[in-house]
Amino acid sequence: MAKPKPKRHLLIRTLWAIVVLLLGPISVLAFGSLDLTTHWSDASLASSGKSPRPDEYSPPLVQVYGARAYNWRGAFGIHTWIATKRKNDPHYKVFQVIGWNLYRGRSAVSERMGGPPDFLWFNAEPKLLLERSGAGIEQLIDQIEQAVQEYPYPDTYHAWPGPNSNTFIAYIARRVPELGLDLPPTAIGKDYLVNGQIIGRAPSGSGWQLSLLGLVGITVAAEEGVELNLLGLSAGIDINDLALRLPGLGRVELIAQDQIPARLTPAISDIK
Repeated sequence: MAKPKPKRHLLIRTLWAIVVLLLGPISVLAFGSLDLTTHWSDASLASSGKSPRPDEYSPPLVQVYGARAYNWRGAFGIHTWIATKRKNDPHYKVFQVIGWNLYRGRSAVSERMGGPPDFLWFNAEPKLLLERSGAGIEQLIDQIEQAVQEYPYPDTYHAWPGPNSNTFIAYIARRVPELGLDLPPTAIGKDYLVNGQIIGRAPSGSGWQLSLLGLVGITVAAEEGVELNLLGLSAGIDINDLALRLPGLGRVELIAQDQIPARLTPAISDIK
C-alpha cells in the first residue's frame, strides 16, 4: 500500500488539529451560558458594578474589560475595551472598536466620555482583565490616548481574523508595554499584527510572537507563556500563572490563583 504523500499527510494533520481546537467553542456553545435568544436591541449594556464610582475614587485608574461577543460568536471569542480615569476626574473615558460604526459613516474607533466602564456587553458579563492605579498612571494614560489616535485601522473592521476590537486593544498594549496586558486566547484578533508585520511584541510586552495575518503563528512570552495560533484559534500553556490557554474556553487554571507563589503572580495594583 502506498504511503500518503507528505502534503496530503500534512493536510490531514492540520484538519485534525482544527477539529480538536473547535471542541472548546463547541462545548461553550452547547453547555455555556451564552444568551442566544435576546435580540441585540433588547440586550442590556448596564453597569455590572465592577468599577468604582469616579466621584468616590480619586486616583488615576486604567481598566481593561472583556466580555463574550454577542450571540453565537461568544462561543469563539470576546470583545475587549479599555477605560481610563485621570486623577480627580468625575468621569471615565472608554475606548473600543465597534465594527458597525462603519455602516453609519463613522470611525470604528469609539471614544465615550462618561457612563460606566464596566458595562454588560449585550447581556454578557464583563471580566476585568487588567487594572492599574497609583503612581505613574497619568503617564500611561497619555500613552494610551496617543496610541488610540494612531491606531492604523479606524476605517477597517473584520470580525475574523482582524483587525477588530481585540486587534485594537492588543495594539494599545504593544504601544504601552508597561501595562503588561495578558489577553486571553479567546481575544481573537489580538494576534493580527498591524501594517503587515510578521514579527512583533506579545501584547504583554514580555515576549515576542510570529504571526501571519493573525491566521497562524506562535507567541512565547513570560506572561502569555507558549501559545500556538491556527486560524485564529489559540491554545497553549501559561507557566507564569499555571494555566492552560484553550480556544473557546479561555484560561483554565491548573492551580487556584491564591495557591501560586507570589513570585509567579503578575504585579497588579489593587483598588484601595
